[in-house]
Amino acid sequence: MTAMTAGTPARTITKVRRPIRWGTAAAYVVAVVVIALMLAPVAYIILGGFRTNSQITADPAALPGPWELGNYLAVLTGGIFWQEVLNSTIAAVATTAGVVLLGLMASYVLARYRFRGRGVLYATFAAGLMFPMTVAITPLYIVIKNLGLMNSLGGIILPQIAFALPTTIIIMVPFLKAIPDEIQEAAFIDGCSRLGFFFRMVIPLAMPGVVTVGILAFIASWNSYLLPLFILNDDSTFTLPLGVQAFSSQYSVDTARVLAFTSLSMIPALIFFSVFERRIVGGLTGAVKG
Repeated sequence: MTAMTAGTPARTITKVRRPIRWGTAAAYVVAVVVIALMLAPVAYIILGGFRTNSQITADPAALPGPWELGNYLAVLTGGIFWQEVLNSTIAAVATTAGVVLLGLMASYVLARYRFRGRGVLYATFAAGLMFPMTVAITPLYIVIKNLGLMNSLGGIILPQIAFALPTTIIIMVPFLKAIPDEIQEAAFIDGCSRLGFFFRMVIPLAMPGVVTVGILAFIASWNSYLLPLFILNDDSTFTLPLGVQAFSSQYSVDTARVLAFTSLSMIPALIFFSVFERRIVGGLTGAVKG
């Protein structure tokens, strides 16, 4: 028996039931539905490459049965696919390097130096976000033609760098402004030049933003379609998005092979974005905080 002190009330343990938040549950349901709607076309394209044309004609929504690997093997063993992968890689890497280099230097000047017209210059770059490439495609075509860059990768690399600079500067300026002035003063006292401070201190400290803008520029260049459509006319210079359109027109009756080619062309961008997704989110978060 348990002895209890007189006058001491007995303690009862009650379980507190948390109310069900229907708003949160509804948000999860909506998120799942949206994700399913976004992934369904991608899954259909990938699975369609494992089917035959007769299977697609008989039941377009069915799963492969049996699974057919010949479509993917035919695309991978063809030289045109790898040539377009090489062209897309060259264009994306060159665009990313130009965007990061020029954008970082311009952002450094706007963030760390005080001069007349700095606000106007920054507003000019910010206004560039309101002019997509679609609006300027006709004058851009004339400029590229006058420069003699038609039907070359340089004709799409330079415009992609120019149109990516506004986004790069908007993201990078807060990163560079957040660098304390004391670090710069201490570097100058130690005998570091302005260029030395830029390469030794600024770039390492702004690396999250650099990675973010680099990834965004790479993916935008890899997925670019409108500009190559106007600039490139030779099959040997086609990038993957343009190659998918050309391949679809050439093999319009072979739906299964077209789906295989399309799925293979989008897999590199999906892998690249999935690997660096956290870097993108971290870089954008740092820019907002800055």
